[in-house]
Amino acid sequence: MTLLARAGRFLVERQQGLLVALLVVLHLSLLASPGDRLGIVWWLVDVGLFMLWQPFVHAERRLGFSSFSAVALIVGAGIWGYGSWLLMLWTAFVAALVGGRVLFVSHRGTRVFYLLAFAYLLTAVLFYLVPRVVPGPGDAEQMLSLLFMWGAPIPLALMAIMPVRLPAERKAAGPVDFVYSLFVFLLVAVLVLGSLAFMVIQRTGYIEALFATIAVMGGMLLLLGWAWNPRPGFGGVGIFFSRYLLTVGLPFEQWLHRLTELADEIREPAPFLDRALQQMLDLPWVEGGEWSAGGEEGRFGVESHFSQEFTVLSVRLVLHTRYRLSPALVWHFRLLTQLVAEYYLAKLRERELEQVSYLRAVYETGARLTHDVKNLLQSLNNLCYVAQSLDEARSAEIQPLMQRQLPLIVQRLEQTLDKLRRPRGGVGPLASAEVWWAALRERYETLGVRFAADRCLSETLLPTTLFDSVVDNLLQNAVEKRRHEPGIEIEVVLSEGGRAISVLDTGSPVPEHVCSNLFGAPVTSSNGLGIGLYHAALQAEELGYTLRLVENQPGRVRFALNPR
Repeated sequence: MTLLARAGRFLVERQQGLLVALLVVLHLSLLASPGDRLGIVWWLVDVGLFMLWQPFVHAERRLGFSSFSAVALIVGAGIWGYGSWLLMLWTAFVAALVGGRVLFVSHRGTRVFYLLAFAYLLTAVLFYLVPRVVPGPGDAEQMLSLLFMWGAPIPLALMAIMPVRLPAERKAAGPVDFVYSLFVFLLVAVLVLGSLAFMVIQRTGYIEALFATIAVMGGMLLLLGWAWNPRPGFGGVGIFFSRYLLTVGLPFEQWLHRLTELADEIREPAPFLDRALQQMLDLPWVEGGEWSAGGEEGRFGVESHFSQEFTVLSVRLVLHTRYRLSPALVWHFRLLTQLVAEYYLAKLRERELEQVSYLRAVYETGARLTHDVKNLLQSLNNLCYVAQSLDEARSAEIQPLMQRQLPLIVQRLEQTLDKLRRPRGGVGPLASAEVWWAALRERYETLGVRFAADRCLSETLLPTTLFDSVVDNLLQNAVEKRRHEPGIEIEVVLSEGGRAISVLDTGSPVPEHVCSNLFGAPVTSSNGLGIGLYHAALQAEELGYTLRLVENQPGRVRFALNPR
């Protein structure tokens, strides 16, 4: 037993020699007489070699009682029904398995190796076994038998000396395409039965019937290949086959329609996912399932003996089915699970966007109020500076100035608090351009800012909230720049009858990297948050104005607020 075990392990590790040995022993069993017991012995040895070579289960695996009983029953039935028909079925079966391995081979030499094996097996069926069972084959049987006996060993000899590339770690269950193997087996069966049909119907010899069957099958395969993907541009059989795979058991369009309805009906991600997966209970195979996603779990239906797990994106689904799912249905359910997962992920992103929008609204409101309060504080600082700078001779001017400016500051503070209650409060209060211009000059003339207006302003009304916010931001930035660049001049010009205003300074230009995002996003600032002009531009756009940097040259930097 030890010697046999070593010999078996030696053959398992050398797949090339194992397949050649299998075919050589099969050749010996074919050459034996149908009633000869030696042929049965050779066939049993061939079955043993096949069990070592077969691509279904591990060759090193120990057989249990049920597996051994099944193998013994098959071998016993083969011994009882041994003959030409059994050898024909056995050879066609091995040919189908060999043909099923060709698709998984990329090395040219290995592919030729398997093709030679398939050619030998097909020759054995058509040239040797079929003529033995055909009634009245005539001289064709003897001629084909001689061709097989002397010509068939040639591919076996070539296979024995060919270099074959096999994987470093040999898997006992090698790759075999079951559908392709079944297709090859059916082609061999049609070829045999077609030849017999031609002999009976046309009353011709076996060779003529064989060539006629090959010609008809070749024409049908060419026609099928053309119908699968026709050239003129219209869809062929391949499209209908793909549509069948997509709609097996559940139309693809209906599933999308249901998901769309649920997506419109349910906004929360977890309830949507639970309802969408519960719809799988309408399928005849599904008994229930369990899902988990984003820290939440759920279940539907009942458990069963068969289950299949799908993990797509962040969704994990364990589907309990009434029967074991076929590969096509597994692919189909994976596609449906991916659709549900994509919708679930979209729901999560939608909720995150809502939260981000809410936080952005809170942020923008707080940022605007912060800058308004900052501007008010700057106005109070200016008044304090004026009050401290006046000497005793001019102290009488302080009280009128305070009477004019303090009510305006109180009014702006009330407007700021009103923004807190109504972030999108519309245009806001309107005031005479002449009155607003006079108050602005009183606040900033003491800081060395020049003012110029091109015409009468008494008939013009302007949104004071917008103009205060924009001009205060621009002037504070210009005054801060003058602290770093002493000697620059600052000028404010009110034009177009009070509908437009610009602030100009003679300092250095704004850097290029700052200009690109000056009004589109917050910019880097060394003395603040860098969002003053950004929010001023947003406020101007809401009220129908545009805030732009119209000049940016050394000695001439000008910002302008104009109506659209």
